[in-house]
Amino acid sequence: MNLFKLTCLFTGLGLSTWAADPADPAVPPAEWAAEIGDYRSPLIFKNGQAVTTPEQWQERRTEILADWHGIMGRWPEVLAHPKMEVVSSTAREDFTQKQIRLQSARDQMTEGYLLLPAGKGPFPAVFVPYYDPETSIGLTDKPLRDFALQLTRRGFVTLCIGSPGGDARKPVLSAGAECQPLSYLGYTAANAWRALADLPEVDPKRIGIVGHSYGGKWAMFGACLWDQYACGVWSDPGVVFDESRASINYQEPWYLGLDPAMTRKPGLISADIPRTGAYKTLTAKGHDLVELQSLMAPRPFLVSGGAEDPPKRWAALNHLRAVNSLLGHKDRVAMTNREKHDPNVESNAAIYAFFERWLK
Repeated sequence: MNLFKLTCLFTGLGLSTWAADPADPAVPPAEWAAEIGDYRSPLIFKNGQAVTTPEQWQERRTEILADWHGIMGRWPEVLAHPKMEVVSSTAREDFTQKQIRLQSARDQMTEGYLLLPAGKGPFPAVFVPYYDPETSIGLTDKPLRDFALQLTRRGFVTLCIGSPGGDARKPVLSAGAECQPLSYLGYTAANAWRALADLPEVDPKRIGIVGHSYGGKWAMFGACLWDQYACGVWSDPGVVFDESRASINYQEPWYLGLDPAMTRKPGLISADIPRTGAYKTLTAKGHDLVELQSLMAPRPFLVSGGAEDPPKRWAALNHLRAVNSLLGHKDRVAMTNREKHDPNVESNAAIYAFFERWLK
């Protein structure tokens, strides 16, 4: 599909509805349209009762959220007004680049950047988490991961931070945090939302979140666990538990496998490297990420799929389409696909068009 048509699909330019084209990212390919895999439907209560009304869905949503927080561990209190310290301010192109220190937790400041477009706000905004904030604003040699730079060029305020403590494999959690590291990243995303919402340049009703790979996992947990995000994009994070894929490594201690009683060696699950921590409990009880992602409904999200999230992931996403259908929406779950894990020009064009559609 050419980029103009792709943009039209997301923004409505020249097309009557987003779901009017067979190449629409919100419509699964015919071969996957009816597939639901072995995933447990989020529309079933723990007692086996089916969810049949929007009111019942709110009860089921509360049940899912309680289950996941109960297994992953308790968040610290989300900060009412996180501090944002400006280290320096630079004019760059036609926007302002501010180097900042963000209060990502009560006793934790994390380095990052805030990009402010020219003109009069309030603007839509996007939080962009990644290993390091410099990549997100285009100051490293990692291609096509500069989501913040590209979005600010399109009129979005963007906020970028890196891993708490500086090392994604050795995350530093705030004192008092009792949750798994990946859940903690979701907590920092909640604080980032509040920091953005406090800015006079930002419209708090139009704040999204996007990340790639590790950042994709971070963005997914942030958006799903903090319902103030208006929408989200997750670039090839692995949207289901898949123990055959080395990069879909939710079992690792820096994600969901943290166990104070033992140190797990990195790698795929085996007799010598077992499941640990919350991941062990989640899988033993039959939970999968389909449940977590259902917390987005009816907020829209896009899976920018690559090697880890190929078209077969529609078998999971179809469950989320069913949740949104119950709530009266047909276009809130979307996926694009590429062959490789790395983003490419077309996949990124879809990401930017997605935010143009849902936040502008």
